[in-house]
Amino acid sequence: MTDIWQKTLNWTPNSQQQAQFQRLYELILAGNQKLNLTRITEPQEFWEKHLWDSLCGIAPLFFRNEEQIHPLPTSPSFIDIGTGAGFPGIPIAITVNNCTVTLLDSTRKKVAFIEQIIPLLSLNNVKTITARAEKISQNTQHRQQYDIATIRAVGNPSVCAEYVLPLVKKGGLAIIYRGTWTEEETTALRNAAQQLGGVLEFTEQFYTPLSQSIRHCLYLRKVNNTPTRFPRAVGVPTQRPL
Repeated sequence: MTDIWQKTLNWTPNSQQQAQFQRLYELILAGNQKLNLTRITEPQEFWEKHLWDSLCGIAPLFFRNEEQIHPLPTSPSFIDIGTGAGFPGIPIAITVNNCTVTLLDSTRKKVAFIEQIIPLLSLNNVKTITARAEKISQNTQHRQQYDIATIRAVGNPSVCAEYVLPLVKKGGLAIIYRGTWTEEETTALRNAAQQLGGVLEFTEQFYTPLSQSIRHCLYLRKVNNTPTRFPRAVGVPTQRPL
């Protein structure tokens, strides 16, 4: 996949990173026998939908050095919300130099699995938290403490914004990973972001290199502190999106 990495993301993993990706795949397959971690187990599909997809969201920030993006810290702190089996957080931890990654999920069994595989992947820059985003965001140890927050979105984008923006520092970025995307959703997201202290800075559209499926990543810049009333109580964001 070396040529595809370079052609699509302007980046190529080194031998250590390749070995870590391979080990991650093996560990996920083994864990899948006990836990429902992922339905994606075929090697090329795993590469495309977990590894490549995870890194396409950070490509504009770390691999392509686009002028539209403000300079990033030399040692960025990430938080990955609803990480599941560790995506996109673990591939980011393997890839980005000098970063720290906090993996957040509300399912204790999935977090326990991640805690087991972190030392097997030789990762010393990863932490885990078992909690809901709505609760952790009201904790002063985490609120507005991260340079970059990521979320692979399956729900309403306004709900995702309410999960991620309270955790991001002023000046930081939240990245929402999506499949398809519409102008109507853009309007709703801009409105939600404004209430949360953010702006939709730019949107990237991708096509996956093997299946040619469409992907979007939405980049929210934190320009003001998030009002203390956000995020709302557990369950409220999904019941009443902004």
